[in-house]
Amino acid sequence: MQSKFPGKVLPFVLFLPSVVISVLFLYYPAFQTFLLSFHKTAFFGKKKLYVGWENFIETFTSLDYLNTVWVSMVFSAGVVIFGLALSIGTALLVNQTIRLKRIYVMILLLPYALSPVLAGIIWLFLFSPTAGIINYFLNLFFGIEPDWIGQGHLALIMVIVTTVWKNFGYNLVFVLAGLQNIPGEVLQAAEMDGASSFRRLWEVTLPLLSPILFFLVVMNLIYSFFGTFGIIDIMTKGAPLNSTNIMIYNLYRTAFIYTKSGSAATQSVILFALVAGLTLLQFRATRGRVFYSGA
Repeated sequence: MQSKFPGKVLPFVLFLPSVVISVLFLYYPAFQTFLLSFHKTAFFGKKKLYVGWENFIETFTSLDYLNTVWVSMVFSAGVVIFGLALSIGTALLVNQTIRLKRIYVMILLLPYALSPVLAGIIWLFLFSPTAGIINYFLNLFFGIEPDWIGQGHLALIMVIVTTVWKNFGYNLVFVLAGLQNIPGEVLQAAEMDGASSFRRLWEVTLPLLSPILFFLVVMNLIYSFFGTFGIIDIMTKGAPLNSTNIMIYNLYRTAFIYTKSGSAATQSVILFALVAGLTLLQFRATRGRVFYSGA
C-alpha cells in the first residue's frame, strides 16, 4: 500500500529546509568561487579586477603549481592503493572465526575516531628522526636512522602512512561488511572445485566485493584530495621544498598566507574539476568490472 501526504503543499514544505541550506552553503559559495576565479583581488577580496582566463593561464604555466599537482597525484595514489590493500588484508584476517573478534574490530576502528590533527601529532612523534620509535627499531635492526622530515620522498611516505592509518577504520568497516555478506556456499563450491586460496580470493571474493571496493576507491580519492589538510598542516606544512605540498594545502597558502583570493578561487575550481574528472574516469574504467548480485 502506497502512503500519501495529506496535502500537496506539505512535501514542498518538508523539502524546503534542505533546499535553503544547500543553496546558502553549497551552491551559492560554489558559484561565487567560480566568478572570483576570473578576477584579480586585493585587500582580501574587497577590491576585484576582472581578468578573464588570466588566472587559469598563470596557474597552469606555473612550475610550482604543476609540481603540486604531481605531488597530489602520487599522494592520492598511495593513499588509495595502500589503504585499500591494507584494509582488504586485515578484513580477511578479522573475518575468520576467532575469539574476541569484536574487540579486535573495535580496536582497529579507533584511528578513524581521531581528528586529523591528533593523528598527525601522533605519527609526527613516531617518525621523529631523533626520538621516534620507528627510527629506534630501524637503527636496532638495520643500523639506519632516516630523516623523515628533512628528505622530500621520505616526508611524502610519512604523510601517506599517516593518512592511510587515519582512514583505515572507515575502509575496514565496509570491506568487513562486504565479506560477511558473501554466501559461504559460493566459497565452499570454489574450494570443492579445487581452487586455491589465492584463486578463491581473486576470482570469487574480490569480484563479489567489487561494488564496495569501487565505492571505497571513489571515497578514498575524494578524502585524499579534500580531507587531509589537517595532517599536512601539522606534520610538514608542505615542506621540505614543497614535496608534501598537495593541492588543498597550496590553495590554503595562496588564500590565507599570500592573500590571493582570485588565484585561490582558480585553484579551487581546478581541484574540483580534477577530482570530478578522476571520479568519472574511474566510473567508466571500472563499470564493466563491478559485479552486482542479482543484476
